[in-house]
Amino acid sequence: MPSIPSSVVDADNECLIGGASEAFLCRRAFWNRVAAWLLFTAAAASVLVTLGIVYVLIRDSIPFFEQVPLSEFLTDTQWTPVFKNARFGVMTLVSATLTVAAIALVVAIPAGLGLAIFLSEYANPKLREAVKPFLELLEGVPTVVYGFFALLFLTPMLQTVIPGLSGFNLLAPGLVMGIMILPYTASVSEDAMRSVPMGLREAGYALGFSRFRVAAQVVIPAALSGITAAFILGMSRAVGETMVVAIAAGQNPNFGFDPLEGAATITAYIVQMAMGDLPHGSIAYQSVFAAGLVLFLITLLFNLIGFYLRRRFREVY
Repeated sequence: MPSIPSSVVDADNECLIGGASEAFLCRRAFWNRVAAWLLFTAAAASVLVTLGIVYVLIRDSIPFFEQVPLSEFLTDTQWTPVFKNARFGVMTLVSATLTVAAIALVVAIPAGLGLAIFLSEYANPKLREAVKPFLELLEGVPTVVYGFFALLFLTPMLQTVIPGLSGFNLLAPGLVMGIMILPYTASVSEDAMRSVPMGLREAGYALGFSRFRVAAQVVIPAALSGITAAFILGMSRAVGETMVVAIAAGQNPNFGFDPLEGAATITAYIVQMAMGDLPHGSIAYQSVFAAGLVLFLITLLFNLIGFYLRRRFREVY
């Protein structure tokens, strides 16, 4: 791109009078600056919104921790913030949250990885372009629909196989959330696999590898950083899901990792308290922000793990 003559722009980056070509260069420089500032504003807005969320969570959590010791918050196994003898053991909510997310990943990781391998290595271009839109349609289904699907369809079906399964349980919403995050894991993993140079595949075929062996021993290791990012994205999505667990998992806080029983996750508790009539500034009201802060830290931890794994296994071609 040709540089702008010094005669066209003065010290204050203001256009001077010149010929037609110089005026064109001046206009282009102006719109380049406008685009740069707009993009910077968009990037800065995301950072500012994140900082604002952190500020609100910390500001409203400090009064809570002034009344509830951190040791009790992290070690108690009961969560009854609205009872007369209130207990604030957040691990009760964390255990349910991690259980549901783990079930979702058990579904999404093999299914998403297998689907990504099929789309990247086996499907022809026409089939790939036909399957991906239907897969991504799953992202547009409202989470409320997923919740009622888990409660009214999947749970009764599972009860015929597992007689002791509770009407509200962690298994059904976990399975549905695995289907819900499947587009994230499959699409991002497939994009990472398709970015692997064809030369690596051809080298594997030259050694006599089958197509599946090339995918398993060449493509997946080469795209491991992108695949890891897809799974971390899915994990963060599962941890922060609200309506599916609020509808199908129940809202009774129970400490434990039994997927056959109902329990309240962090997001379900926040929804439950948001619909209630809590006095502003009460300890129960402040517990909502404390639980939200824990959820934020869990998501941040997963993102940091994903960032480390991407740096650790990243391949540059």
